[in-house]
Amino acid sequence: MTDQVIDVTDLRRVYGGGFEAVRGVSFSVGRGELFALLGTNGAGKTSTLELLEGLAAPAGGRVRVLGHDPYAARGAVRHRIGVMLQEGGFPSELTVTETVRMWAGCTSGARPAAEALEIVGLGKRAGVRVKMLSGGEKRRLDLATALIGRPEVLFLDEPTTGLDAEGRRETWELVRALRDNGTTVLLTTHYLEEAENLADRLAIMHEGRIAAEGRVADVVAQQPSQVSFELPTGYFVGDLPPLGELGVSDHEVVGQRVRLRTHELQRAATGLLLWARDANVELGRLDVRAASLEEAFLRIARDAEGAADAAGVAGVARKETVA
Repeated sequence: MTDQVIDVTDLRRVYGGGFEAVRGVSFSVGRGELFALLGTNGAGKTSTLELLEGLAAPAGGRVRVLGHDPYAARGAVRHRIGVMLQEGGFPSELTVTETVRMWAGCTSGARPAAEALEIVGLGKRAGVRVKMLSGGEKRRLDLATALIGRPEVLFLDEPTTGLDAEGRRETWELVRALRDNGTTVLLTTHYLEEAENLADRLAIMHEGRIAAEGRVADVVAQQPSQVSFELPTGYFVGDLPPLGELGVSDHEVVGQRVRLRTHELQRAATGLLLWARDANVELGRLDVRAASLEEAFLRIARDAEGAADAAGVAGVARKETVA
């Protein structure tokens, strides 16, 4: 990465009525990097993306795309980026080819319509009217129009929604190829597997703020792995080796079901299995699971919710004290 293609500092977006959807977001994306923006529904992902695309002016903060303000200097940015919205809204009576040609007519240096359709696997559907396309095919058409201008920066908002498993994998390969050829990609997705497979770095948003950011492996590594199992009747957690010696940082017990959390998975699993062998004990429903992006995402969301609840309780307590 030779420079920052996207640079965001303390970005804010406020809707009518004073609702602050984006609350001081900062991050950067290097040239040729694939950056994923994750978050629960209402976290502010699409609101942030629209500010980067120049579709609205921020209420505060600073955003630069390819060195320009994408809203104030739209003419300097628009022909160099591609945008795939959550929903394209194409005229239903046009054919697929007519739709792409219409888009190409509004784009500088557009690639041929047939080429764009072949890239996304719609070449054989060129003469079909848009209204006859499946949901997945319409998403492919959205992507074709986003690629029509050979963009340096590609914004993808939920690019594989509506695609089947095969279509999703094909889209992943296409996005990887674009990235490998130097295109900078920023995508939002609800599919954590998608982010884990594609992203060089990511940020997880919650209620308009970034709760975690970094390389995928680093974000995942912050979360513990898990070993869960059922003890036979008559055995208890106290019968296990000292959990600290196993590298266990936390545990919970529900009946005979035990869940251990650890940042040293091999040490914990090995010690547990050696104990079971020596004690001639069978561990029922044994499940050894490394930390994953899904676990990181869920833990971050839970922690953020807990912090918000605690802040609310503290605020109420302060008001009652003052009263």
